[in-house]
Amino acid sequence: MGEYAVGQSVSRFEDPRLLRGGGRYVDDIVLPDMAFGHVLRSPHAHARILAIDTAAAEAAPGVLAVLTGEDWAASGFADLPTGSGRYKRDGSPMFVPPYQALVRDRVRRVGDYVAFVVAETRNQAMDAAELIEVDYDPLPSTTDTEASAGSGAPPVWDECPDNICYVHTEGDKPATDAALATADHVVRQKLVINRVSANSLEPRGSIGHYDATEDHYTLYTTLQGLQPYRGLLSRILGVPESRVRVIAGDIGGGFGMKSAVYNEVPLVLLASKRLGRPVKWISTRSEALLSDGHGRDNVIEAALGLDSDGKFLALDVKTIASVGAYVQLGGESSAVKNLGSLAGVYTTPAIHADVTAVFTNTNPIRAYRGNGRPEAAFVIERLIDIAADELDIDPAELRRRNTIPPDALPYKTGLTYTYDSGAFEKNMDMAAGLADRAGFETRRAESKSRGKLRGLGLSNTIERAGSEGVEGAEIRFDGSGTATILTGSIDQGQGHATMYKQLACERLGLDPDDVRYVSGDTDKVPFGRGSFGSRSATIGGSALHEAMQKVIAKATRIAAHALDADPEQIEFEDGVFSVPGTNRSMTVKDAAQRAFNPDKLPDGLEPGLSGHAIWSPSGMNFPNGAHICELEIDEETGETDILRYSVVDDVGVVLNPLLLKGQLHGGIAMGVGQVLMEDIRYEDGTGQLLSGSFMDYCMPRADDLCFMDIESNPVPTKTNPLGVKGAGEAGTVGAMPAVTNALVDALSVLGVRHVPMPATPERLWRAIRDAKAG
Repeated sequence: MGEYAVGQSVSRFEDPRLLRGGGRYVDDIVLPDMAFGHVLRSPHAHARILAIDTAAAEAAPGVLAVLTGEDWAASGFADLPTGSGRYKRDGSPMFVPPYQALVRDRVRRVGDYVAFVVAETRNQAMDAAELIEVDYDPLPSTTDTEASAGSGAPPVWDECPDNICYVHTEGDKPATDAALATADHVVRQKLVINRVSANSLEPRGSIGHYDATEDHYTLYTTLQGLQPYRGLLSRILGVPESRVRVIAGDIGGGFGMKSAVYNEVPLVLLASKRLGRPVKWISTRSEALLSDGHGRDNVIEAALGLDSDGKFLALDVKTIASVGAYVQLGGESSAVKNLGSLAGVYTTPAIHADVTAVFTNTNPIRAYRGNGRPEAAFVIERLIDIAADELDIDPAELRRRNTIPPDALPYKTGLTYTYDSGAFEKNMDMAAGLADRAGFETRRAESKSRGKLRGLGLSNTIERAGSEGVEGAEIRFDGSGTATILTGSIDQGQGHATMYKQLACERLGLDPDDVRYVSGDTDKVPFGRGSFGSRSATIGGSALHEAMQKVIAKATRIAAHALDADPEQIEFEDGVFSVPGTNRSMTVKDAAQRAFNPDKLPDGLEPGLSGHAIWSPSGMNFPNGAHICELEIDEETGETDILRYSVVDDVGVVLNPLLLKGQLHGGIAMGVGQVLMEDIRYEDGTGQLLSGSFMDYCMPRADDLCFMDIESNPVPTKTNPLGVKGAGEAGTVGAMPAVTNALVDALSVLGVRHVPMPATPERLWRAIRDAKAG
């Protein structure tokens, strides 16, 4: 209602607590008699372990335990969860290697898990780990994704000599091949989408506490899905889920990386069980780069066929994608889960994708903001700009000729998806006006007079969101008339408390001070999947909507009894029940207070007022939008300066414009970071991580970006009762191609056709120098 209604830019209710130091992250938790763990990690990308001597470490001051692969094997705990369900080209099942929390005979990447040291203090554990003597026999390694798929590459696993984990194909290959063979023009480009790390503000961490008196495990950790996580963990521990409690407090970013059950989680629980004490492990920043799941890492050969009028006929995409050294659960799908996004907002009739997933001596790959969507958008949007350049057609005009018109919706694309709603051409036109695209050439000339190369890049992208599984939500009133909302969504900084409270204020007329938000505890929240794939507002919000409908239905009976009317006579609007034609009315809060007094209830109505719902979407929703990036490149240094960034997005009904812009800002920053600077780099031959700290892994800062001008073009979806589409990943999906297209446009005056990512100042300087020399 009013200032807290849906559509209002309500400031985040979480922020005052967090800004005043009231956040409760894993490392803030201190349990009685807590010990500290540290992981000894492999210094080699590939090596046999001939022997491990832990005697000196065990005798070190404060050391309580030193666990090795032998201890893990004897623990009775099961392996970590892995991906499965895919196949090789010959139809045989994908190769899924074992995934122990501590290795026994061989390490397969720098940072692999060799031993776990537990001591009275963190520093004592770290010092003791340096005393462990490990006799390694180094083996050849492969960290280059493309090379790993070639003949002669050293195998990561002896049982998989060709390094091919699985092969996935999607689309109509015969139609695609035939269309490309007869196309008037075919553009081809090799695209390397480099490996990056999420680098969440809060590193991963876990505290394990085993209670022997009840044979019960409690885990405090960083995650993205609560009940599924407990289910996976209970299978590792070999106990029913009722004996496992998982608690997640405030979480400082996830981005897909924190959705896995990592090795340290069962290790702190195993150590706690052995010692009878809680055990905490917290990652350092450098340790995170060595141990977190990484993202992207694709090598792509793509071809787009067009007719003489510039109409798209076919798209063929061949990808080699790394899965890392282990198939972490969920990581097996990162390269293939969202291939449908290759179709973009275009009418391309024939599309085929062929993905070969390979093992490398590197960190496991897993979901990273967008999880295949930015990669797919990057492919089609880059090919369109290359085609526009080769055919001498304006990039916007070429897109316009091939964009799906609104009257064609719902539209079955050439690859997998059926879009239900959108106004794709309007997005592009609005963005062009917002960016003053018409005045760009004047600005380009002005930049040239200052020795700068100015470029403008466009993308018009789409993705699927909120399509997976179910979500649960509950709203529970107490006798004072205040409410508690419990959801399975996990807030990692998105502002869930604000969003869910706003929905309750809108639908039930509550004051936000009368609403408490609870999540992140399996003993409190009965059901839920979590937060990933831009699903919290669409699925979690819809679950809360359905739960509130149940509250309204019961409260209507209470109000009718109190107002001396039939339930059918009661009207409900803005949180007030009323009898038309009279002055008799009462609020939801009034009804909730009466609900706890049996004497004030109609016969047969159970006291209390609450609603619980588990909701599943009827289909996918497809957020979409146009991005325009304008930038300058210094010819002398290769430095890039982003000058303007304009976005028109369609996320359906906008629940909170302020939160939406925050999501888009963050997503754009991650896309800009990957294109311009972020890079996980391994040394050829040794497999050593060269970007193992923020001295070498460059992160985007505020001064690398500019003001972002964002407008909405909402087209509500009918796939959920709120009409909303996901927003969490949209910024990254649009940013990667828009920024790259702007870079190439700036360099096009020198004849440059493509630039690799990350487009660092050195790479751009060399491209400028080589273009001028040529």
